[in-house]
Amino acid sequence: MRSALMRLSLAITSMIALAFLVPLAYVTKQIAHDRALADARYQADAMVAALASAPDGSGSLIRAVATVPAGQSGRLAVHLVGDATVGTSHANPADVDRAAHQRRSLTADAPGGVAYLQTVVLDGDRTAVVEVYVSDGELSQGVGAAWLALAGLAVVLVAGSTLVADRLGAQIVRATRKLAEGARAFGDGDLHARVEPDGPPELRDAARSFNRMAEQMVAFADAERELAADLSHRLRTPLTALRLDADAMPPGPIGERMRQAFDALDDEIEQIITQARRSAADRVPETTDLVEVVADRLAFWSVLAEDQNRPWRVTGGQEPVYLPVAESDLVSAVDCLLGNVFQHTSEGTGFEVHVSARGLIVDDAGPGIADPDHALRRGASGAGSTGLGLDIVRRVAEAAGGRLVIERSSLRGARIAIELDPFAAETAAPPRPARRIVR
Repeated sequence: MRSALMRLSLAITSMIALAFLVPLAYVTKQIAHDRALADARYQADAMVAALASAPDGSGSLIRAVATVPAGQSGRLAVHLVGDATVGTSHANPADVDRAAHQRRSLTADAPGGVAYLQTVVLDGDRTAVVEVYVSDGELSQGVGAAWLALAGLAVVLVAGSTLVADRLGAQIVRATRKLAEGARAFGDGDLHARVEPDGPPELRDAARSFNRMAEQMVAFADAERELAADLSHRLRTPLTALRLDADAMPPGPIGERMRQAFDALDDEIEQIITQARRSAADRVPETTDLVEVVADRLAFWSVLAEDQNRPWRVTGGQEPVYLPVAESDLVSAVDCLLGNVFQHTSEGTGFEVHVSARGLIVDDAGPGIADPDHALRRGASGAGSTGLGLDIVRRVAEAAGGRLVIERSSLRGARIAIELDPFAAETAAPPRPARRIVR
């Protein structure tokens, strides 16, 4: 934009300068030409006065020519019809005869300039022609300096207008870049990003509109979070009743597992409410170790796997894999992947888990997923499922810079994987001993 404004200003100013300078240059040359001819006319008039006062004879005529400045510089001549020419002549004799015959003043071309011829009628009806020679240098005297001054003025005007256009363009570009940077930062998740109105009125209005939009989006996000917190809080009542029933169960592995499940569910609800109550603008980016989360969730699901006689195996996990997502979101995604195996396969069906820097893979030996695209649509996956679990996994995978992959596994069942970009799973958090997952 800045370069375009400079080129536009340069083109417009150059055209304006040419529109004025070309006529001015012609007028300047014409003025110099007319000035030189006016001086020649003045010299001729002075010679006419000298002729009128000079006595007869060539000697007096020579002295009269010498009194005129043009005669002193060898540019003046007096042509007496039928007599010799006095002074230095440069004009064509035919032009002199024509001026004498017509008895009028005229300007004729001469070698290296022009000759001004003025006819004089003397006593006794004698005719004389006074010639004043004007060279080309005298005709254009001062024209070069005037043209140089005009050219310098044009350069100054063009450069000045271009500089002003550049300053104006820089102001517009600066304001535009600020607006673009603010929008980019807001789009990258910085909900505090705002734009200081600057530049032309239109850009200032755009900046104010962007700030209002950002405030409204943060307010909408906070409202949604409050609604989620309220809905989560409503789960406390039925959960409390179920917890009382679990506490009333006799001691044993089943009752203990039920109480542990309720404790975990209560912690998850508390975490959801705490996260939802925080303003969207106050959240900071989080980093979570995928290996740590998988280890924790496998410790929970392995108990149920033992009860259902499900053979399972886990590989990888020797090194931490840090992802730029919240721990609660990653826990939900891992639970959805593992819970999908228990929900959609029969008891005794085995599964495998592989975790590495390339992502998380969960294979099962069940019937598989016939239509992966249909399974990802909410409310359309069938078998009593809403499709919400796989959608959660998909959103977490995309937030971590990866994607969700559904295909046939090596166990002839379903393979659901969070496939990561190897560069996205960098160890951004402080190094710590990895929790190895070994079965």
